[in-house]
Amino acid sequence: MAFPELETERLKLVQISKPDTQSYFDIMSRDEVTEYYGMSSLKTIEDASKIIQSFQDGFENNRSIRWGMVLKDSGVFVGTVGLNNLSTWSKKAEVGYELHPSHWQKGITTEAVKEVLEYSFDVLDLFRMGAITYPQNIASIQLLKQLGFTQEGLLRAYLYQNEQSHDAYVFSLLKTEWTEKLRLNQNI
Repeated sequence: MAFPELETERLKLVQISKPDTQSYFDIMSRDEVTEYYGMSSLKTIEDASKIIQSFQDGFENNRSIRWGMVLKDSGVFVGTVGLNNLSTWSKKAEVGYELHPSHWQKGITTEAVKEVLEYSFDVLDLFRMGAITYPQNIASIQLLKQLGFTQEGLLRAYLYQNEQSHDAYVFSLLKTEWTEKLRLNQNI
């Protein structure tokens, strides 16, 4: 299967490859990016290269899809968005994302996640989209709620990062809720 490239008003969502390694490392080596990510900041470019290879492996094995977010006007790689724990058989996945801090608070991640949701529900015919976030990650929680996600509960000691366990919120969005939100043409 060919990698599904997507497009929004400001972004191209593309397959992440070796030329993106330095840009990906620049994002994921920042503590402010990984603070609520569930993994420690990257220390070496080799770590970034291994993760990019894992994105390719996940796609080839139908377990995940990870897109690079590239600004249309400049061609700059600014982050990633993707589907984790993808199961087309059981019609579910979890969405995840990160963005370079110089592009925070501009609606870029919301734009990318919205496109991934449309692709997931319309093309992949998924029924449930999940999301996991730290209770302290207010920006991510606001993004998920804006897109119609419902907070389902608290997962105690679910994430392990920086040598300690952390609680996490679990959110979900069902295809029927997404379709209804689009039908009502709400501001999403």
